[in-house]
Amino acid sequence: MRMFLIAVLLLVAPAFVWVSGAAAQSSYDLRSPDNRIEIRVRTAERLRYDVVLEGRALLQDCTLRLDVEHKTLGVAPKVTDAKQRTNDQIVEPVVRRKFAKVRDHYNELRLSMDGGYTVVFRAYNEGAAYRWETSLPQKQVKIYNEEGNFNFSSNFIVYYPQEDSFYSHNERKYLPQHLSEIAPQFIATLPAVVDVGEGAKMAIAESDVDDYPGLWLHGAAPSFGLAATFPPYPLKETQTSDRDYKVTESADYIAVTSGTRTFPWRVMGIAQKDGDLLTNQIVWLLQKPSQVQETSWIKPGKVSWDWWNDWNIDGVAFHAGINTQTYKYYIDFAAKYDLPYIILDDGWYKLGNLLEVSPELDMTELAAYAKQKNVGLILWASWKTLDDQMTPALDQFEKWGVKGIKVDFMQRSDQIMINYYHRVCREAAKRKMLVDFHGDQKPAVMTRTWPNLINTEGVRGMEWSKWSWESEPKHNVTLPFTRMFLGPMDYTPGAMRNATKSTFAPINHQPMAMGTRCHQLAMYVVYEAPLQMLSDSPSNYLREPETMEFLGPVPTVWDETRVLDARIAEYVLVARKNGSDWYVGAMTDWTARDLEVDLSFLPEGRLNMEAYQDGVNADRSASDYEKTTAQVNRTTKVKIHLAPGGGWAARIHP
Repeated sequence: MRMFLIAVLLLVAPAFVWVSGAAAQSSYDLRSPDNRIEIRVRTAERLRYDVVLEGRALLQDCTLRLDVEHKTLGVAPKVTDAKQRTNDQIVEPVVRRKFAKVRDHYNELRLSMDGGYTVVFRAYNEGAAYRWETSLPQKQVKIYNEEGNFNFSSNFIVYYPQEDSFYSHNERKYLPQHLSEIAPQFIATLPAVVDVGEGAKMAIAESDVDDYPGLWLHGAAPSFGLAATFPPYPLKETQTSDRDYKVTESADYIAVTSGTRTFPWRVMGIAQKDGDLLTNQIVWLLQKPSQVQETSWIKPGKVSWDWWNDWNIDGVAFHAGINTQTYKYYIDFAAKYDLPYIILDDGWYKLGNLLEVSPELDMTELAAYAKQKNVGLILWASWKTLDDQMTPALDQFEKWGVKGIKVDFMQRSDQIMINYYHRVCREAAKRKMLVDFHGDQKPAVMTRTWPNLINTEGVRGMEWSKWSWESEPKHNVTLPFTRMFLGPMDYTPGAMRNATKSTFAPINHQPMAMGTRCHQLAMYVVYEAPLQMLSDSPSNYLREPETMEFLGPVPTVWDETRVLDARIAEYVLVARKNGSDWYVGAMTDWTARDLEVDLSFLPEGRLNMEAYQDGVNADRSASDYEKTTAQVNRTTKVKIHLAPGGGWAARIHP
């Protein structure tokens, strides 16, 4: 990670006034660099804070406590030192999701307390955050609870990904409801995105999670709040299959950790309009910088995937399935379109043993063929099997020249599992391998720390179309404002069988997706996924050479992002730049709409635009589209029509 200093870190005298000669102040004020966001902190009796946007309170009287060895930090706090500082740097991400350069600009307040702890608040232009730090005499301590109450100023609407239990893939819908409707027993993953009025949104999230359980939320009805909750520390676990390893007994504490440490950030991202949620980088900025020293081997790109299309290839002289010939076909397809990777998903090894390859698969031959074609192999693994065989399995993968691993079915975010995520990334990096975590959401907030963690799931993606009606356009246009706020998401787009609401059916072995062909194409611009899937069969793509004229060259990382128009759960219109090329993607829910694409972001001069638009009959035949070409410049305004569940995608280049 390269960092360029714009301004030195400034130690600033704390902005407070002594109440009397002996008594320190009990309130502190911290503002964002642009002065729009204010954090008002109070230390009388217990720690409390408000978050204010342009003079309007969004959060009021929020409380925080940390129970360490049954000693409660944050109650009757005694401030021994208060310091403010400013940071202003430009950071270049190793893997560019939104921008080639990111400004890390914030004001910070450190309140050191009697009793060996500190609470740090930060105000960014993108939101507010706080974290605990401890310097305790004990080498190891138990954390019994962390209180974090987010008390909103009104009964706002929240997009709340409600869960049934802590054992979950975190693949929920973000459904709007009033804060007062969410009872304490209703838990949720992150982020909870709250419509705080006047067009603004607040996303409750976390960052820099290490050696600690992941943050969840629960309701606080009838009050207008959400509160932190955490998976307890596991004491006993039971394995019921190669992929299900459940906690059967838990402790009355949430973590066993070092007495001296920093804790995860509690994040309140703030966007003044819906589209700003897509460019807000506060979660990434708060993560620990890269722990991978040499990163030139980390190569984002697209990948041909086998599982969603059920290994359905045709026009060949062999039986398709999990065998050497089938995967050579996938490799040939990837090579034809300069896709850097293919994935071998569930079934390539004997379940329970990563060192025993499926009998119809010659991995040595396949690895040599992939190397000859300049296509990398990524291997799927059930997490528990990988945990049991970590060193021998990764060593064998390295001998085969494997470029990455896809790890699945964790379904947990307790402290033990969080530490597993870090261990996998660390061990994979030693062998120059990428990691794609499925089966949980929390790794999405670790991608700056581990840039080889190239993508993450924990999202209700297109796989759900194999068995349900759940991956539908309204959900698809909610995700960019909700789940994607945390980090990259492996939605796995690319369906060539496209269906309307009335023609869709979940067919596991011949899957299709709801929404138009152009709705699918636009996902490659709208959705952030540095390792982005082409999920359909190579045979289907080969029958669609015009579609592949877009899907072949479309990048997976970006130098610049512009949100041109957006409304949460309704529609989104995004432009992204890679090199000298711009790509534009638009998606809508089931409502047909007309939008205007203002190309004033383009450089001077004439450029070529190839656009894919919903066909005249896309409302009844979702695969219907039209490709157009035109010359455009920065004064051009393009009128586009999106069919129900529709989309629009364009490439603009010299």
